[in-house]
Amino acid sequence: MQKLARKGWQCKTWEGEMALVTAPGTTMVGKFKFIVRDNSLAARPNATAGQRMALHYEQHKSIPGSRCGDTEYFVTSARSVTE
Repeated sequence: MQKLARKGWQCKTWEGEMALVTAPGTTMVGKFKFIVRDNSLAARPNATAGQRMALHYEQHKSIPGSRCGDTEYFVTSARSVTE
C-alpha cells in the first residue's frame, strides 16, 4: 500500500494506490489505483500501510471521471498478507 487519502467534491471517497511488484525486494512494476467507499474498510489498509496487502475489488466501468472517483476499481475487502 503506497497511499490512501480522502478525496472528492460531491462523493467523499478514499482513493488509494498500491505498488505492484513481482517478488519482495524487486523494483516496482506498476501501480494499481482504487477507491474505498466505506470508512471502516479504509481504516484497515490505512493501518497496515507499507505492508503486503490483498485487495478484493469490483470493477465499475461507467464510473471513472464522474464525481465519485478517478478510477473504476472499488475495493470491497482487504487483508494483510504474511509470508
